[in-house]
Amino acid sequence: MAKNKVEITGIKTSNLKVLKHKEMVELFKKYKNGDLLAKEILVNGNLKLVLSILKKYHNRTDNMDDLFQIGCVGLIKAIDNFDLNHNVKFSTYAVLMIEGEIKRYIRDNNPIRISRSVKDLAYKILKFKEEYIYNNGCEPSTSEIANYFQVSEYEVANAMLSLKEPMSIFEPIYNDGGDTIYLLDQIEDKSESKELDDLISMRKALLKIKERERDILISRFIVGKTQMEIADEIGISQAQVSRLEKNAIKTMKRLIK
Repeated sequence: MAKNKVEITGIKTSNLKVLKHKEMVELFKKYKNGDLLAKEILVNGNLKLVLSILKKYHNRTDNMDDLFQIGCVGLIKAIDNFDLNHNVKFSTYAVLMIEGEIKRYIRDNNPIRISRSVKDLAYKILKFKEEYIYNNGCEPSTSEIANYFQVSEYEVANAMLSLKEPMSIFEPIYNDGGDTIYLLDQIEDKSESKELDDLISMRKALLKIKERERDILISRFIVGKTQMEIADEIGISQAQVSRLEKNAIKTMKRLIK
């Protein structure tokens, strides 16, 4: 499957420089000593990290320029708060900050919008299900649908959810002739605290697992790379990447509990 290239207005993404680890360390030392030019170089040298994260959101919004700007805000916050003394790779720390800013922006500023491609997939799935039921007398499983359209099971579920009308939180659910009770009244708002608790637990767990396993988890589930891409980058087999990934997930689950 072809990679999704992120296009940003006014920026030649293919020409962006990527800093090496030693360069990053020296630049951070200079910036902590007040060198603002070093900060600018750090920002420009990590823009590809922002772009790699934006690939996950290419179907979520019509304006990638806005998300790029928000991602850059997260990048700058990461640079300002990063501490070399913790002996953690900057990318490991930064991806959480960048994606956190992007998710917050989508949640707080964007109305519910479903991309055309997701809706198109949803209607194709409906047509496929009708034909499948007619020919087989039963509904296809999610995995069968995913295999047929060559997409992930998550994409199938997401497409089908896009057809459902969201309920307004101001939907009246009860009225006995007095005050009306709305859906909003029955919702306990734990989203902010839960999200913060989950993020803190995730960060602590990531810092405790082995560096190679941590890098693989970041590359797989935040940057969005395949096991084969990671294997090629670090010079091991895909089977080894898979084994390291499973061990890392198992360890993370144990640490987070």
